[in-house]
Amino acid sequence: MHYGTIKTADIANGEGVRVSLFVSGCTNACPGCFQPETWDFHYGQEFTKETEDMIINELKAGYYQGLTILGGEPFEPSNQEALLPFITRVREELPNRDIWMYTGNLYEDLLPGGRRYTDFTDGILDRIDILVDGRFEQSLMSLKIKFRGSTNQRIINMKATREQGTVVLSPLGTGVSG
Repeated sequence: MHYGTIKTADIANGEGVRVSLFVSGCTNACPGCFQPETWDFHYGQEFTKETEDMIINELKAGYYQGLTILGGEPFEPSNQEALLPFITRVREELPNRDIWMYTGNLYEDLLPGGRRYTDFTDGILDRIDILVDGRFEQSLMSLKIKFRGSTNQRIINMKATREQGTVVLSPLGTGVSG
């Protein structure tokens, strides 16, 4: 897996101060995407053990609330395989940090039988706290909503969703900014 960039002290991609990992590779190709360069699976640098170590060490700083993984598309099958061990490590080493993931897919596409379901998907979904799902739709773009680009995208509470077996939206998805 490759990544385009890692942003430290990021406050735009989830609650609180975060480290944000922008993975490379996306076949969704949403019109109006804010990072079309990340569609290329080889864009940026290779994601290595040293990259993981750097992110883990950065997240140890007391002011971080958590990690955000976005892209590109984290739920591309090849990215899932690389991300599951990393997410597992973050969970084990930093249990007080939350994990957000963004996807241009719907949550339902990530369930067994869905078009993005792989042997790694359940492991990822069971370990993250928030999933922001849905394609970016340029016609539904809004600068007044929090943590999303377009109003069709959902902010899903993954723990509650996995426990209840139905999508449970986070109250974060109901607010507007400024």
